[in-house]
Amino acid sequence: MQRDAMLTQLGYVPNEALLNQLQRIEENTSGYEKIKKHIMDLHDHLKVDESYVAMSNSEDYLKIKIDSKTPETIEDANEKVQHFCDKFKVEVKKLENKETYYIVGFNH
Repeated sequence: MQRDAMLTQLGYVPNEALLNQLQRIEENTSGYEKIKKHIMDLHDHLKVDESYVAMSNSEDYLKIKIDSKTPETIEDANEKVQHFCDKFKVEVKKLENKETYYIVGFNH
């Protein structure tokens, strides 16, 4: 998948700055090529829980942001993230006191 297509699928309008940021994210995420398709699938699955995958503003990682409003949908979204990590051997880092995870990379 080309970078501009990935950005579009994540809801961004591709421009030079975003393409450069995505390139840094790819280089910073171990095993990115092995997991990028699965990241997009997760993004699609999380939409029903008012959650999504986006680029972090502060770190060169993709983040999983759980914006659900009810405990049930928050739990559902967290279960999807856990399933994603277990099934595709993806390492994430949960941010303290937030329903946000950074996708660190493929965990051999």
